[in-house]
Amino acid sequence: MRCPPKQSVFVPLMLMRKVFIILFSLCMAAPVFCQSKTDTAKVRGLIQFSGVVVESDSLKPLPFSKIFVNSVKGWVISDVFAYFSFVALEGDTVVFQCVGYRKSRFVIPDTLSTNKYSLIQVLHSDTITLPNVFIYPWPTKEQFREAFLKLNIPDDDLERAKKNLARAELKEQYQSLPLDASMSYKLQTQENNTRLYYAGQYPPNNLLNPIAWAKFIQAWKNGEYKRKDKKDE
Repeated sequence: MRCPPKQSVFVPLMLMRKVFIILFSLCMAAPVFCQSKTDTAKVRGLIQFSGVVVESDSLKPLPFSKIFVNSVKGWVISDVFAYFSFVALEGDTVVFQCVGYRKSRFVIPDTLSTNKYSLIQVLHSDTITLPNVFIYPWPTKEQFREAFLKLNIPDDDLERAKKNLARAELKEQYQSLPLDASMSYKLQTQENNTRLYYAGQYPPNNLLNPIAWAKFIQAWKNGEYKRKDKKDE
């Protein structure tokens, strides 16, 4: 009686080994596939939340507005153009706040089909009424009464007007008063115009001008060239 060849005995063992390796690989890959699917589901709950904060009356942007995110328990600040953009969760509550405006809350919808959401948030102005404040120039009523009784008040408005319109005081203020911005600009403009008007030629000389001499003689007769100290006397 002949024995079967050895190949017929080892061939099934090799097949069973390959099948076992394939089944083992599938069993090990199943948890990884489930985990990746779960992570994808979690990522779908995250959205890019962007928008602008504006005023209700004029729709002007409100820069540097404070935005509270409920999911992370933190604040986000809008930029100089009142634009904001951050990552949030679907169904999350966002609180908008700005100085001088009422707080506003917005709930992100949980039925979004995309992972992006834009919003134009409008804030209404809020009027804050402060209590009355009375400012007194003196610490106590007794000191105020004493200072009020010792106060030297002029007899009437005419005396105060005469004192304010005194010639010596007005003259002193006039001499010490500098030019303001408009007067300095006007003077500089006149000088530039005069220099450009005579550009490329000699300016006129009034030494031989009979009209200028007549004005000079008339002013001399009127006493306009007298010394100021003698004129004041």
